[in-house]
Amino acid sequence: MATIAAAALLAPMCVAQRSPARAGATESWQMSLEGGRSLTWERSFSSESEVKPDRGFWNKLVDIVAGAPDYRFLVRPYSVVTDSRGRILVTDPGAAGVHIFDFSQHKYKFVHRVDKDPAMLAPQCIAVDAEDNIYVTDSEAGVIFVFGPNGKFLRAIGSLRGGEGYFKRPTGIAVDSAAQRIYVTDTLRDRVYILDMQGNVVQMFGQRGQGEGEFNYPTELRLQGPNLMVVDAMNFRVQVFDRSGRFQYAVGKIGDGPGAMFRPKAAAVDSEGDLYVVDALWGIVQVFNRQGELLYYFGARGTHAGEFQLPTGLFIDDNDKVFVVDSFNRRIQEFHYSGLNNTAIGETK
Repeated sequence: MATIAAAALLAPMCVAQRSPARAGATESWQMSLEGGRSLTWERSFSSESEVKPDRGFWNKLVDIVAGAPDYRFLVRPYSVVTDSRGRILVTDPGAAGVHIFDFSQHKYKFVHRVDKDPAMLAPQCIAVDAEDNIYVTDSEAGVIFVFGPNGKFLRAIGSLRGGEGYFKRPTGIAVDSAAQRIYVTDTLRDRVYILDMQGNVVQMFGQRGQGEGEFNYPTELRLQGPNLMVVDAMNFRVQVFDRSGRFQYAVGKIGDGPGAMFRPKAAAVDSEGDLYVVDALWGIVQVFNRQGELLYYFGARGTHAGEFQLPTGLFIDDNDKVFVVDSFNRRIQEFHYSGLNNTAIGETK
């Protein structure tokens, strides 16, 4: 860790600045990068109350008499994604549901299934399709929950054909709407399943091991362009495949030098093709180029802007907004990457 910090901080390409915290003041944080690029912290949020507009004098007066509204808040957030409407969707195993933050419309919704079959127990990762339908893996229930854009339950995917039974521990998920395919990691089986939109298995790949195309507890998935990225957690790397499961390359290794990973949790790609990997134990996000070289990292353990405690989720939208699930701090931190490209390629749905 000391080696990574030294390499990143001594390089001329990046300088991080954070304003000192003052009572009543808003924090700011920015990292200056090579070639005029920059990464800027924009905000953090953790509660339904932050979505709602100012309630006005009379509503506040009622609150004094009747008590303030009982707003929902993040308990143990894990994964994050945005949809075509700009809504921010966050899974929360601690609350056994999914938070939907719609800041543009000042709306909030909590999606869950209590006392129903199947019940949502521990939602893990989340994805949306081209119609903004919501797909959520549940590691304890062993199924994939599918909800409509309005949060209405549509179905559950979990009974696999071919004698496989139910998923043991579905975790990562990604949806390719154009090809009508759903990609799912089963962490305990060390496999990636490729399903059709009805939930039938059309292909699977992977097995326990350390070689190319082999896994040791794979977790998060991410589709971007022609590539499928798989966080191979206990092999301390991210493996990149084409969409049919053919190995392309890998980034990361175990160790304490530049580019090493200890507890990778999630991955995403910005508009310039650089790969971001969040490491929960170190509390940082590392950024690699396409050759697997470490460009820089950001983050440190703490509670201020640009600091994390056990970060778990990561997503980059079409506008290069970078969302980091700061799990132990019970919040989402939102950054903006300003690169050289005018048009972001984002994630292909």
